[in-house]
Amino acid sequence: MKRILLVLIVIGFISCKQNNTRVINNTVVQGTVFGTYYRVTYYSNKDYQKEFDSLFNIINNSLSTYLENSDISKVNRNELTEIDNHFKNVFQASKVIYHETNGAFDPTIGNVVNAWNFGAEQNKFLTDSITIDSLMQFVGFNKINLSNNSIIKPKTSYLEFNAIAKGYAVDVISQFLSDKRIDNHLVDIGGELMAKGINAQKNKEWLVGIENPNFDGTQSTNKVVKLQDEAMATSGTYRKFKIDENGNRYAHIIDTESGYPSKTNLLSISVIARDCMTADAYATAFKTMGIEKVKTFLRAHPELKVFLIFENENNGLETLALNGFPE
Repeated sequence: MKRILLVLIVIGFISCKQNNTRVINNTVVQGTVFGTYYRVTYYSNKDYQKEFDSLFNIINNSLSTYLENSDISKVNRNELTEIDNHFKNVFQASKVIYHETNGAFDPTIGNVVNAWNFGAEQNKFLTDSITIDSLMQFVGFNKINLSNNSIIKPKTSYLEFNAIAKGYAVDVISQFLSDKRIDNHLVDIGGELMAKGINAQKNKEWLVGIENPNFDGTQSTNKVVKLQDEAMATSGTYRKFKIDENGNRYAHIIDTESGYPSKTNLLSISVIARDCMTADAYATAFKTMGIEKVKTFLRAHPELKVFLIFENENNGLETLALNGFPE
C-alpha cells in the first residue's frame, strides 16, 4: 500500500512539473517616445512595458530640450549645474566623439540648427549671415566641462544631445534586459538598434533592414543585415533638406565650422558599433564629413563598420560598405 502511494505521489509530481512548463515566446513591447516609435522584442513571457516607459521618462527628464523643466533645459538657462548619471554618461561619450571627429560632432550646435528652422513648411532658408555669425560665437563643446557631477559652461552656451540620446536610450533598455538575464533581445527606437544574442524563438540571428533614401516619402529596403551583439544606427539627409535658388540641396545637418547646412551627396549613413550611443553619434558626424573624410577617418577606427548610400554625378544611387560592413 505504501509502495503504491509512493508511486502515485511521484507520478503526480512529474505531471505537475509538466503542466507547469510554459512555452517561452518572444514578447514585443511597443509605443512612442522621443517623437518616434519604439519596439522591443525579447525572449521572455514577462511584460516590461511599465519599466521601459519609466526609464524613458527618466531619460527625457534628464536630456530632452523639448521639456521645459528637464535637467538639460535648466542647464541651458543656467538654473542648474548638478546633473544625474544619464546626463553624465552622454556628456562624457560626446566629449570623446567631439575630439575624435575634430568637432564634426558638437552638441553645442543646437541653437544654430534651430535658427535654420528645418521644420518649416516653406522650402527656403529662413535666416541670414548676421544671425548665424552671432550664434556661432557660442558654439564649441570645448568651452563646456564637467567637474564631478557639475557642468561648467559659459552662460550663453546651449547644449543639445538629440544626436546621441536616442542611441543612449537603446543601450539603457538593452542593459535593463541583460540585467534581467534576458540575453536574446532586439531594441529598436526609431531605427536605432541594439541586437543581443539571437532571435531565440526562430533560432536565427536578428535581421534588420536599411531603408532606401526615397525622397517621395515611400519606404523600401536597400539592404538586410544580420546583427548579433552589436548596435546599428542610421542617419539620413533625404527627409529634411532645403534647396537654394541654384538647385543645390542642403542637408538638415549643420556644418559645425561654418554654421550653414551641409551640401552633401550622402543620403544615408549606417554605422555598426559595440553600443548604440556611439553608433548614433558617429552616424550624425559622418554626414558633415563627406565620403573621402569618412574613409580616411575609418582607417584609424576599425571598430566602426559603415554603409553609405550616396548620389553619384549622374544622380544615380550608389552604395559603399566600409570596414567590413556585412554584405
